[in-house]
Amino acid sequence: MFAKELLEATDKLLLLCHKSGLRLATAESCTGGLIAGCMTEIPGASNVLERGFIAYSNESKTALLGVSQALLETEGAVSKEVASAMAEGAIEAADVDLSIAVTGVAGPGGDTKEKPVGLVHMAAAARGALTLYERYYFKGGRAEVRMQAVHAAIALLAKQAKTLTT
Repeated sequence: MFAKELLEATDKLLLLCHKSGLRLATAESCTGGLIAGCMTEIPGASNVLERGFIAYSNESKTALLGVSQALLETEGAVSKEVASAMAEGAIEAADVDLSIAVTGVAGPGGDTKEKPVGLVHMAAAARGALTLYERYYFKGGRAEVRMQAVHAAIALLAKQAKTLTT
């Protein structure tokens, strides 16, 4: 299901976290659990992965991750602010060291002029560090957008993990 290069990058990330004693969580909207699924393809992932939140609806973003309703109303679910709030909320909700959050428009519908299909916001939070944020405009259909988001999320999470281990 996952490309060899993605599994290798994920294995490196999990090994780094394991050696450093870091636990992590995922907070996923448009990827619907694919990031956590990719991690669990790696034997021993349970040494690092505490849990994954699938927060697809606005209500679940609030209930599971503490994202404020006001923020969702003012910025929209697909935004830098909500991605960051999801990542930071996952740190608290799961009591972990690191988290990755992804929210976006995978398509084929649900887009607007301001938020086209392929727009993905992601944030990696860590205790004692600034939250890292990236925005992408991925090309392709729904499956391609979601899988590109998984690749980017693993890379961003690895970048954040390195800030805690250096």
